[in-house]
Amino acid sequence: MNYITITRIVGSVLRFVGVAMLVPLAVALIYGENCDPFLKSAAITFTVGIALGLKTHEIDDLPIRESFAIVAFGWFAVALFGSLPYVFSGIQPLDALFESMAGFTTTGSTILPDIEAHSMSLLFWRSFTQWLGGMGIVVLFIAILPKLAVAGRDLFRAEVPDPIGDKLQPRLGQSAKILWSVYMMLSLAEAVALRLSGMSVYDALCTTFSTMSTGGFSPHGESIAFFGSPAIEIIVMFFMIVAGANFALHFWVLRGDPKRLLYDPEFRLYLAIISCATLLITIMLWRSSGIHSIRLALFQVVSIITTTGFATANFDAWSSTARIILFVLMFVGGCAGSTSGGMKVVRILLLTKYGYRELFRSIHPRAILPVRLGRRMVPQNVLESILSFFILYILIFAVASLILSTLNMDIVSATSAAATTLGNVGPGFNMLGPAMHFGGVHPIGKLVLIMCMWIGRLEIFTVLVLLIPDFWKK
Repeated sequence: MNYITITRIVGSVLRFVGVAMLVPLAVALIYGENCDPFLKSAAITFTVGIALGLKTHEIDDLPIRESFAIVAFGWFAVALFGSLPYVFSGIQPLDALFESMAGFTTTGSTILPDIEAHSMSLLFWRSFTQWLGGMGIVVLFIAILPKLAVAGRDLFRAEVPDPIGDKLQPRLGQSAKILWSVYMMLSLAEAVALRLSGMSVYDALCTTFSTMSTGGFSPHGESIAFFGSPAIEIIVMFFMIVAGANFALHFWVLRGDPKRLLYDPEFRLYLAIISCATLLITIMLWRSSGIHSIRLALFQVVSIITTTGFATANFDAWSSTARIILFVLMFVGGCAGSTSGGMKVVRILLLTKYGYRELFRSIHPRAILPVRLGRRMVPQNVLESILSFFILYILIFAVASLILSTLNMDIVSATSAAATTLGNVGPGFNMLGPAMHFGGVHPIGKLVLIMCMWIGRLEIFTVLVLLIPDFWKK
């Protein structure tokens, strides 16, 4: 294990985070707020980044173990130092780490009981961390440091796990730059649309940061319901759907090849799930909400499946069946290659195909029935990896739920808390519904949920591989 290389690269990422803290510092200056939290945080983060090593020499080959370690520890370090502005603003360290991890992992769960009571600059940082975490700080790091492009291939795979993979360009640095370019273009488009719809520049930026990252933080306690605008809801819904789709597909659409989007089996299933879930919940809400039930159901379904977590209604007050549908969507998540969390639609699709194949083979043992995704045949090792991911995901969910249930939390709150943090969704049910917050969770429970957010954002293997003894052997 090359610890020097690991610390140097993590240090480079921290230096970038330190510079990023100057953005909310500028917001504090604009609104005449206290700049000290960001001045101190930026100075500490940048200094530690320098102390970890300035020289980032060209690396011809970065072993897979180092790649996993850089992403896992780098992400945790970013969340840890990203919590400093909260600490210097008077928030307890554990709560600050929870809020920071919820930001960078784009989870959106919050411990803040009164969001509007905090400074605009801190709330801006809160949303900005989600935008940075949406496409991934490590991916951005690869994009701006081409020297790591060759060795960064494993880094990129660890940061953006895609069960199948869809390489955009031969050089990894070019692919990272393309993804970030698409991400920024879409972010700009949404910010302009929201500004034209009547939002202030501040609200438009904060909402855009949280939408394109599918994070869900809002500078207002009522979330999107605060604005009371159907036009804003439609804009946010559209961009949530876009952010929940594979960004590689957006690249090809912008290149003038929309057929890739229309014929992609994962994207079609993604839209089908949204349509079916919306129809079912609309039927359940129709008696009480009438025609408005369509808007309420569609927004909340899109918000949950994309793991954004925005709310236009207190869905925790809906029927048990409607809440179960939303609970299931927390596990599904968006498409691979998107900023969404969850298991990803492509894994659900391939697990279904794999299950059907095994049922078919129980009747026809000698039959050879390959599993296909579109026209591509899926290798057996990919199917085994997806099955392993599914088993580990459910196991972590069960263990986290069990621990939380022992900390004076009812079973609905415990299971929804585990599901929403592991899937990077945001709000849960009962004690942790959209109108509530995570501030009252036991400290041990907060640590469990912080781990769930970290593990879920890096899609299980990147973190759990650190627990294997052989990982640390020379």
